[in-house]
Amino acid sequence: MKRDVDSVLLQWKDEIGRLPLLVRGARQVGKSFTVSGFGEKHFDNCVIVNFEQRPEYGECFSSIIPDEIIENISIISRQDIVPGKTLLFLDEIQECPRAILSLRYFYEQLPELHVIGAGSLLEFALRQDDFRMPVGRIQYLYMKPLSFGEFLDASGEEKPRELIVRTKPNKPLNPAVHQKLISLVKKYMILGGMPAVVEEYLRSGNFNRCSRIQSVITRTYRDDFGKYAAKSKHEYLQKVFLAVPRLVGRKFKYSHVDSSLRSRELKEALELLARAGVVTLVKRTSGAGLPLGAGVNERHFKVISLDVGLMQNICGAQEEILLSEDVTKINAGAIAEQFAGQELLAYRDVFTEPSLYYWARESRNSSAEVDYLLVLNSSILPVEVKSGATGRLKSIRLFLEKYPAPAGIRFSQLPFSTIASIISIPLYAIESTGYLAV
Repeated sequence: MKRDVDSVLLQWKDEIGRLPLLVRGARQVGKSFTVSGFGEKHFDNCVIVNFEQRPEYGECFSSIIPDEIIENISIISRQDIVPGKTLLFLDEIQECPRAILSLRYFYEQLPELHVIGAGSLLEFALRQDDFRMPVGRIQYLYMKPLSFGEFLDASGEEKPRELIVRTKPNKPLNPAVHQKLISLVKKYMILGGMPAVVEEYLRSGNFNRCSRIQSVITRTYRDDFGKYAAKSKHEYLQKVFLAVPRLVGRKFKYSHVDSSLRSRELKEALELLARAGVVTLVKRTSGAGLPLGAGVNERHFKVISLDVGLMQNICGAQEEILLSEDVTKINAGAIAEQFAGQELLAYRDVFTEPSLYYWARESRNSSAEVDYLLVLNSSILPVEVKSGATGRLKSIRLFLEKYPAPAGIRFSQLPFSTIASIISIPLYAIESTGYLAV
């Protein structure tokens, strides 16, 4: 399955002074498939060391000398490892912390060897007090589920994706093409971007089978918590993980998770899930200037799930999506807000840790909230995920009055348009926001 990150990996392969890669992302987002496919296609051979399936490989890292490591791996795997011609892929690397430490020494002592590590829930597995990440000697690459654009590619709809990126707000797509793409957005909202789910749909077209796979993935995550977290913490992780899908779009309060549990424990669980990439915190910021993180109010934030398909599976929203005329109204707009946030994350620089922000003003007489803030060409643009006419976008207009933003953006099911200072972009075209001229 083609992924946008494929071209990034190819550029990394030919870089001078490249760092070993550590591919981070939640379980089953396609890390192993993508890296192994890249290795097989672009190297003479790809040596895969899977620490989960073959824990004996961990003994190869009793030494931190790269030449000794690859000699031992070569003997066990019965494969030659030739710098410049071989990709060494250390999969499920969280099972062997010394292998992560070794990435530093591969960079310093054997830089001509291409090395990629990949792991899920790294923060769960590497919380030992004496472990230190080799900062400055490795490069993180963050992987997410398939974006809507990647879903179009996988579905054989490459031409509509190319058309979306080229389309300008003052020239909407043909109405028939627009409606087709809206129907594909609804389908994506049900399936989401987990590769196993998309693959099953492309093979069978059966939503029920896809739903069962989503349930299995959810169960796998919950089992992982039990594997990596102390028993006393397991309950809190489970509670937060299952609560997040129903809390998307709302100001997060720990009492909404479970009022009988201590906020302190729930906060630790949420932060751990966020660092592991299973959920994303949407942080409230002042919007006064760049970087957005400088104006964050740590006490106020929202959350989104890893994947819209898993979210709707947990919430049981499949039928609503299928029958809805306007998906921005489902579950008080939460499904559409999840989709938009997931899309905004999907098209970010893969070497940058994912982050999202929103703006709100709380007052007795005039409260306002903008769903997301987007940085484009050094300008901060307010973004709302709404249905209806542009004249009703009160919060965006209040933000534009307060700050000198060049425009506001509305994501909805409506076609491309520009009215006054509001740019209306269809949900299927969120990828195109990166190409706007504002």
